[in-house]
Amino acid sequence: MAHQIASSPAPDAAFLSNSRNLDTPEIWEARKDLSACLQMAARLGLAEGICNHFSAVVPGHDDLFLVNPYGLSFAEVTPERLLICDYEEHVLAGDGVPEATAFYIHARVHKNCPRARAAFHTHMPYATALSMTEGDPLLFAGQTALKFYGRIAVDTKFNGLALDVTEGDRIAAAAGNADILFMRHHGVMVLATEIAQAWDDLYYLERAAEVQCLAMATGRRLIPVPPEVASHTARQMREEDARSARLHLASIRRQIGL
Repeated sequence: MAHQIASSPAPDAAFLSNSRNLDTPEIWEARKDLSACLQMAARLGLAEGICNHFSAVVPGHDDLFLVNPYGLSFAEVTPERLLICDYEEHVLAGDGVPEATAFYIHARVHKNCPRARAAFHTHMPYATALSMTEGDPLLFAGQTALKFYGRIAVDTKFNGLALDVTEGDRIAAAAGNADILFMRHHGVMVLATEIAQAWDDLYYLERAAEVQCLAMATGRRLIPVPPEVASHTARQMREEDARSARLHLASIRRQIGL
Protein backbone atom coordinates (compact mmCIF):
# COMPACT_ATOMS: atom_id res chain seq x y z
CA MET A 1 0.00 0.00 0.00
CA ALA A 2 2.83 2.43 0.76
CA HIS A 3 4.58 4.14 -2.17
CA GLN A 4 8.18 5.29 -2.39
CA ILE A 5 8.54 8.83 -3.63
CA ALA A 6 10.89 9.45 -6.54
CA SER A 7 12.65 11.99 -4.35
CA SER A 8 16.37 12.05 -3.73
CA PRO A 9 18.72 14.48 -2.00
CA ALA A 10 19.15 17.63 -4.04
CA PRO A 11 22.54 18.07 -5.77
CA ASP A 12 23.25 20.86 -3.31
CA ALA A 13 21.65 19.09 -0.33
CA ALA A 14 24.93 18.99 1.57
CA PHE A 15 25.36 22.72 1.07
CA LEU A 16 21.74 23.42 2.02
CA SER A 17 22.06 21.31 5.16
CA ASN A 18 25.46 22.65 6.18
CA SER A 19 24.32 26.23 5.65
CA ARG A 20 21.73 25.72 8.40
CA ASN A 21 22.06 24.48 11.94
CA LEU A 22 19.80 21.43 11.97
CA ASP A 23 21.33 19.98 15.13
CA THR A 24 20.12 22.41 17.80
CA PRO A 25 18.78 21.35 21.21
CA GLU A 26 15.34 22.59 20.17
CA ILE A 27 15.36 20.39 17.08
CA TRP A 28 16.45 17.37 19.07
CA GLU A 29 13.63 17.94 21.55
CA ALA A 30 11.22 18.02 18.61
CA ARG A 31 12.75 14.79 17.31
CA LYS A 32 12.22 13.15 20.71
CA ASP A 33 8.67 14.46 20.98
CA LEU A 34 7.70 13.25 17.51
CA SER A 35 9.33 9.83 17.81
CA ALA A 36 7.71 9.29 21.23
CA CYS A 37 4.31 9.99 19.65
CA LEU A 38 5.01 7.56 16.82
CA GLN A 39 6.15 4.80 19.17
CA MET A 40 3.22 5.24 21.56
CA ALA A 41 0.79 5.27 18.64
CA ALA A 42 2.24 1.89 17.66
CA ARG A 43 1.80 0.54 21.19
CA LEU A 44 -1.83 1.64 21.22
CA GLY A 45 -2.67 0.12 17.83
CA LEU A 46 -3.13 3.46 16.07
CA ALA A 47 -0.66 2.73 13.24
CA GLU A 48 -1.07 0.72 10.05
CA GLY A 49 1.95 -1.25 8.87
CA ILE A 50 4.52 1.08 7.30
CA CYS A 51 1.79 3.50 6.23
CA ASN A 52 0.60 6.65 8.02
CA HIS A 53 2.74 9.61 8.97
CA PHE A 54 3.39 12.19 11.66
CA SER A 55 5.17 15.42 10.82
CA ALA A 56 6.19 18.66 12.50
CA VAL A 57 7.73 21.92 11.31
CA VAL A 58 11.42 22.08 12.27
CA PRO A 59 11.97 24.60 15.10
CA GLY A 60 13.62 27.70 13.67
CA HIS A 61 13.01 26.63 10.05
CA ASP A 62 9.47 27.23 8.85
CA ASP A 63 10.23 25.82 5.39
CA LEU A 64 11.37 22.41 6.70
CA PHE A 65 9.54 19.55 8.39
CA LEU A 66 10.34 16.38 10.30
CA VAL A 67 8.62 13.19 9.12
CA ASN A 68 8.98 9.45 9.59
CA PRO A 69 10.84 7.70 6.72
CA TYR A 70 9.41 5.28 4.19
CA GLY A 71 9.75 1.62 5.11
CA LEU A 72 9.77 1.87 8.91
CA SER A 73 6.88 1.09 11.18
CA PHE A 74 5.97 3.65 13.83
CA ALA A 75 7.54 1.39 16.46
CA GLU A 76 10.94 1.62 14.78
CA VAL A 77 11.16 5.40 14.51
CA THR A 78 13.74 6.76 16.94
CA PRO A 79 14.68 10.46 17.10
CA GLU A 80 17.72 10.09 14.86
CA ARG A 81 15.76 8.16 12.21
CA LEU A 82 13.37 11.02 11.47
CA LEU A 83 13.94 12.87 8.20
CA ILE A 84 14.17 16.60 7.68
CA CYS A 85 12.65 17.59 4.33
CA ASP A 86 11.89 20.81 2.52
CA TYR A 87 8.73 21.44 0.52
CA GLU A 88 10.43 20.64 -2.79
CA GLU A 89 10.98 16.89 -2.20
CA HIS A 90 14.57 17.31 -0.92
CA VAL A 91 15.83 15.37 2.10
CA LEU A 92 18.24 17.57 4.03
CA ALA A 93 18.90 15.27 6.99
CA GLY A 94 18.40 11.58 7.64
CA ASP A 95 18.70 8.30 5.75
CA GLY A 96 16.00 7.46 3.24
CA VAL A 97 13.05 9.32 1.80
CA PRO A 98 9.49 10.02 2.96
CA GLU A 99 6.68 7.81 1.79
CA ALA A 100 5.06 9.41 -1.26
CA THR A 101 1.68 10.22 0.27
CA ALA A 102 3.48 11.47 3.39
CA PHE A 103 5.29 14.05 1.31
CA TYR A 104 2.36 15.13 -0.84
CA ILE A 105 -0.02 15.48 2.09
CA HIS A 106 2.26 16.84 4.80
CA ALA A 107 4.43 19.19 2.76
CA ARG A 108 1.35 20.86 1.30
CA VAL A 109 -0.49 21.01 4.62
CA HIS A 110 2.47 22.67 6.36
CA LYS A 111 3.03 25.03 3.44
CA ASN A 112 -0.62 26.00 2.98
CA CYS A 113 -1.64 26.02 6.65
CA PRO A 114 1.11 27.81 8.60
CA ARG A 115 -0.78 27.27 11.87
CA ALA A 116 -0.28 23.51 11.41
CA ARG A 117 3.09 23.15 13.10
CA ALA A 118 2.27 19.48 13.62
CA ALA A 119 0.21 17.19 11.38
CA PHE A 120 -0.64 13.62 12.40
CA HIS A 121 -2.34 11.34 9.87
CA THR A 122 -3.55 7.85 10.72
CA HIS A 123 -5.99 5.16 9.71
CA MET A 124 -6.67 4.43 13.40
CA PRO A 125 -9.56 1.98 13.49
CA TYR A 126 -12.43 3.64 15.33
CA ALA A 127 -12.05 7.14 13.89
CA THR A 128 -11.55 5.65 10.42
CA ALA A 129 -14.68 3.53 10.87
CA LEU A 130 -16.66 6.70 11.56
CA SER A 131 -15.20 8.29 8.41
CA MET A 132 -16.97 5.54 6.48
CA THR A 133 -20.42 6.19 7.90
CA GLU A 134 -23.30 8.36 6.72
CA GLY A 135 -23.71 11.80 8.27
CA ASP A 136 -21.43 13.58 10.70
CA PRO A 137 -18.66 11.23 11.81
CA LEU A 138 -18.43 12.32 15.44
CA LEU A 139 -21.64 12.74 17.40
CA PHE A 140 -21.36 14.84 20.52
CA ALA A 141 -23.00 12.37 22.88
CA GLY A 142 -20.06 11.65 25.20
CA GLN A 143 -17.89 13.94 27.30
CA THR A 144 -14.60 13.07 25.58
CA ALA A 145 -16.10 13.94 22.18
CA LEU A 146 -16.88 17.44 23.45
CA LYS A 147 -13.16 18.23 23.36
CA PHE A 148 -13.65 18.46 19.58
CA TYR A 149 -16.89 20.43 19.48
CA GLY A 150 -16.64 23.09 16.78
CA ARG A 151 -13.18 21.93 15.69
CA ILE A 152 -13.99 19.35 12.98
CA ALA A 153 -14.07 19.43 9.17
CA VAL A 154 -14.95 16.57 6.84
CA ASP A 155 -13.26 15.95 3.50
CA THR A 156 -16.01 14.28 1.49
CA LYS A 157 -14.13 13.98 -1.82
CA PHE A 158 -11.99 10.85 -1.65
CA ASN A 159 -9.86 10.72 -4.80
CA GLY A 160 -7.62 7.74 -4.14
CA LEU A 161 -4.02 7.98 -2.97
CA ALA A 162 -2.45 11.42 -2.58
CA LEU A 163 0.34 11.05 -5.13
CA ASP A 164 0.67 14.62 -6.38
CA VAL A 165 0.70 18.16 -5.06
CA THR A 166 -2.81 18.91 -6.29
CA GLU A 167 -4.28 16.27 -4.00
CA GLY A 168 -2.18 17.56 -1.10
CA ASP A 169 -3.42 21.09 -1.80
CA ARG A 170 -7.01 19.86 -1.93
CA ILE A 171 -6.69 18.12 1.43
CA ALA A 172 -5.12 21.22 2.98
CA ALA A 173 -8.01 23.34 1.66
CA ALA A 174 -10.55 20.84 3.00
CA ALA A 175 -9.07 21.23 6.49
CA GLY A 176 -9.69 24.98 6.42
CA ASN A 177 -9.48 26.34 9.96
CA ALA A 178 -10.38 23.02 11.60
CA ASP A 179 -8.05 21.09 13.90
CA ILE A 180 -9.52 17.69 13.02
CA LEU A 181 -10.11 16.51 9.46
CA PHE A 182 -12.14 13.36 8.93
CA MET A 183 -11.14 12.08 5.48
CA ARG A 184 -14.07 10.19 4.02
CA HIS A 185 -13.27 6.51 3.23
CA HIS A 186 -9.69 7.14 4.37
CA GLY A 187 -8.80 8.14 7.92
CA VAL A 188 -8.17 11.27 9.94
CA MET A 189 -5.68 14.10 10.19
CA VAL A 190 -5.00 16.16 13.31
CA LEU A 191 -3.47 19.63 12.92
CA ALA A 192 -2.00 21.56 15.83
CA THR A 193 0.31 24.40 16.77
CA GLU A 194 2.62 22.02 18.64
CA ILE A 195 3.44 18.33 18.78
CA ALA A 196 2.00 17.87 22.27
CA GLN A 197 -1.40 19.20 21.21
CA ALA A 198 -1.45 17.00 18.10
CA TRP A 199 -0.74 13.92 20.21
CA ASP A 200 -3.35 14.82 22.82
CA ASP A 201 -6.02 15.39 20.19
CA LEU A 202 -5.15 12.23 18.28
CA TYR A 203 -5.32 10.09 21.42
CA TYR A 204 -8.61 11.49 22.69
CA LEU A 205 -10.16 11.51 19.22
CA GLU A 206 -9.69 7.77 18.94
CA ARG A 207 -11.04 7.26 22.47
CA ALA A 208 -14.13 9.32 21.64
CA ALA A 209 -14.60 7.40 18.39
CA GLU A 210 -14.21 4.04 20.17
CA VAL A 211 -16.86 4.88 22.76
CA GLN A 212 -19.21 6.11 20.04
CA CYS A 213 -18.76 2.91 18.04
CA LEU A 214 -19.53 0.86 21.15
CA ALA A 215 -22.63 2.92 21.84
CA MET A 216 -23.79 2.61 18.22
CA ALA A 217 -23.28 -1.16 18.38
CA THR A 218 -26.01 -1.43 21.01
CA GLY A 219 -28.53 -0.46 18.33
CA ARG A 220 -30.03 2.12 20.66
CA ARG A 221 -30.37 5.79 19.71
CA LEU A 222 -27.52 8.05 20.80
CA ILE A 223 -28.53 11.03 22.91
CA PRO A 224 -26.52 14.14 21.92
CA VAL A 225 -25.48 16.66 24.54
CA PRO A 226 -27.53 19.89 24.09
CA PRO A 227 -25.55 22.38 21.96
CA GLU A 228 -25.31 25.03 24.68
CA VAL A 229 -23.91 22.50 27.15
CA ALA A 230 -21.58 21.04 24.51
CA SER A 231 -20.22 24.50 23.70
CA HIS A 232 -19.77 25.38 27.38
CA THR A 233 -17.99 22.09 28.12
CA ALA A 234 -15.73 22.50 25.09
CA ARG A 235 -14.66 25.93 26.35
CA GLN A 236 -13.95 24.47 29.79
CA MET A 237 -11.77 21.76 28.25
CA ARG A 238 -9.83 24.18 26.07
CA GLU A 239 -8.87 26.37 29.04
CA GLU A 240 -6.36 23.78 30.28
CA ASP A 241 -5.84 21.92 27.02
CA ALA A 242 -2.34 23.21 26.19
CA ARG A 243 -0.90 22.48 29.64
CA SER A 244 -2.65 19.13 29.84
CA ALA A 245 -1.31 18.17 26.41
CA ARG A 246 2.27 18.97 27.41
CA LEU A 247 1.92 16.88 30.56
CA HIS A 248 0.43 14.07 28.47
CA LEU A 249 3.39 14.15 26.08
CA ALA A 250 5.85 14.24 28.99
CA SER A 251 4.14 11.12 30.32
CA ILE A 252 4.54 9.18 27.08
CA ARG A 253 8.16 10.29 26.76
CA ARG A 254 8.83 8.77 30.18
CA GLN A 255 7.07 5.56 29.14
CA ILE A 256 9.05 5.36 25.89
CA GLY A 257 12.29 6.29 27.63
CA LEU A 258 12.91 9.58 25.80
